[in-house]
Amino acid sequence: MAKIAGKYKMESSENFDDFMKALGVGLVMRKMGNAATPTVEISLEDDVYTMKTTTTFKTTEVKFKLGEEFEETTADGRNVKSTITLEGNKMIHNQKGDEEKKEKSSVLTREFTDTEMLMECKVDDIVCKRVYKRLD
Repeated sequence: MAKIAGKYKMESSENFDDFMKALGVGLVMRKMGNAATPTVEISLEDDVYTMKTTTTFKTTEVKFKLGEEFEETTADGRNVKSTITLEGNKMIHNQKGDEEKKEKSSVLTREFTDTEMLMECKVDDIVCKRVYKRLD
């Protein structure tokens, strides 16, 4: 089983603009999102994961326990209820939007190998793929 904790740098992204558009992200924020090459740092201490995402525009950090719902503010400013589970070497990140406000839900799947983190972002029928290289 591949190690999850570590530091990753995005090296390719496909269909991210359509993914953001489907979530209702505005043009300016989408331009910034498309220009960013995030670094993701994942650590684990006493059953609590920390996932820190850093770009030139913004740094976000979430702390969570597997299977426990938590409040999350996404990089584009949406407030969602998130639950992250681990299935083998895949971390499944469910982000539930507020249905009363007609906010969409999305699923982020991160698959870990010895050399990279393969991320798939889904909303409705839109799929975005992002590849991160392991730095450590």
